[in-house]
Amino acid sequence: MILKHGDVGSEVASLQARLVSAGYGIEVDGWFGDETEKAVIRFQRKHGLMVDGIAGPATLARLDPASTVSAEKLLGEEDLKYAARRLGVQLAALKAVTEVESKEAGFLPSGRPVILFERHVMYRRLPKRDREQLASAHPELVNQKPGGYIGGESEWRRLTRACALDRTAGIESASWGLFQIMGFHWQHLGYASAAVFSEAMHRSEGEQLEAFVRFIKKDPALHQALKARDWPEFAERYNGPAYARNQYDTRMAAAYERFREVGRIS
Repeated sequence: MILKHGDVGSEVASLQARLVSAGYGIEVDGWFGDETEKAVIRFQRKHGLMVDGIAGPATLARLDPASTVSAEKLLGEEDLKYAARRLGVQLAALKAVTEVESKEAGFLPSGRPVILFERHVMYRRLPKRDREQLASAHPELVNQKPGGYIGGESEWRRLTRACALDRTAGIESASWGLFQIMGFHWQHLGYASAAVFSEAMHRSEGEQLEAFVRFIKKDPALHQALKARDWPEFAERYNGPAYARNQYDTRMAAAYERFREVGRIS
């Protein structure tokens, strides 16, 4: 769930009530207005969360006394500041990319990373001698065509079965975490093995951001587009030629301006 400026309803009222309980003197009126946004920003700063003024999964989890989400796994403001310094980009620019290009959360309720298993990638990552036999026996896991997606926690059932066929190929055939980095990039990004990459993705959203930083740094043109805040160029290189259909560039440009404003709120 994500609650942001302009939202209305009982879920906003619940958020406001939790902010009041946390010591923020705002009205519980069911409208996510300026005062609620400022309270969210102050709460995020106090607790080291990504400061965006949006009540997303991480912020809502920290506000919920019954939440079982580990605070150490959540993406924090210091993670983003460190990553921005390493990339040589404005913090607001990195946050804009994070907002538009990442998942709402890097972890599922079970505590495992968000993944999406790609059976057509599994086909390509398997040794040639095994492909056809395994594709015949397990077409839902090994296939020249994409598909078979289940989503959410159920993707882990697919990945577990794939790893039973070939652990390395299985890990390489899934996209991982907040930024959905494909596992087959592990060597290119400097991880010692696919298993080491998987372990990093399990540790925290900060580690998932680390994989994204490595991915950007390995592509000089993509890196330069981010430095220059050339959103159409960045969006096309990151998302492909259909980027404009989903307005990735205009959404990042708008998010960048909003994050600049958020940074000025005390």
